Amino acid sequence: MAPPLPGPLAHLAPLLSHYGYWAVGGVVLVEDFGIPAPGETILIAAGVYAGAGELNVVVVALIAFAAAVVGDNIGYLVGRFGGRAFVHRWGRYVFLTPKRFEAAERFFSRHGGKIVTVARFIEGLRQANGIIAGTTGMHWLRFLAFNALGAALWVGLWVTLAYFAGAHISTVYDEIRRYEVYVLIALGLLAVALVVRHLLRRRHRED
Repeated sequence: MAPPLPGPLAHLAPLLSHYGYWAVGGVVLVEDFGIPAPGETILIAAGVYAGAGELNVVVVALIAFAAAVVGDNIGYLVGRFGGRAFVHRWGRYVFLTPKRFEAAERFFSRHGGKIVTVARFIEGLRQANGIIAGTTGMHWLRFLAFNALGAALWVGLWVTLAYFAGAHISTVYDEIRRYEVYVLIALGLLAVALVVRHLLRRRHRED
């Protein structure tokens, strides 16, 4: 008998009970190319089910990893073949001129690998990750490698924690989310520092 899912995971019990691995793969897949879906939540819920013997933890991890990588690559294709034209046509209305877009492309090409890997753990960025990489022209093989690394770390973390924490996973999840704010602040400061360094170097070359 499937275990009761704690707190915010409870609404996923019928979906997991009826569709099992298909639910995990489908929800993670669609979330990762931009459609709002509880990808991370269902991954954690599946880990709890695996800990109770209802699902195989290795199969859950493999399906979630594959779905995450494929989903982000669909997002990458959307950005690669549709995003650039959209930005050049409509970007000026939000002050994203072609010149500024080219600067963003250069920044992403230099630091994109770190962004792609870390974005997997940040709500909002996880869904837009592939689209941004495609739109800014990041090389596909580079994106694929860092995206796969991020997916492996993300799936491994949540499935393992949920598998062992079981009914206590809500408490663990809340604690991790509490510290996510500090991680975002640190990433923001890092981004500012990189931009400042880039501007200082450019000014030095011009002088």
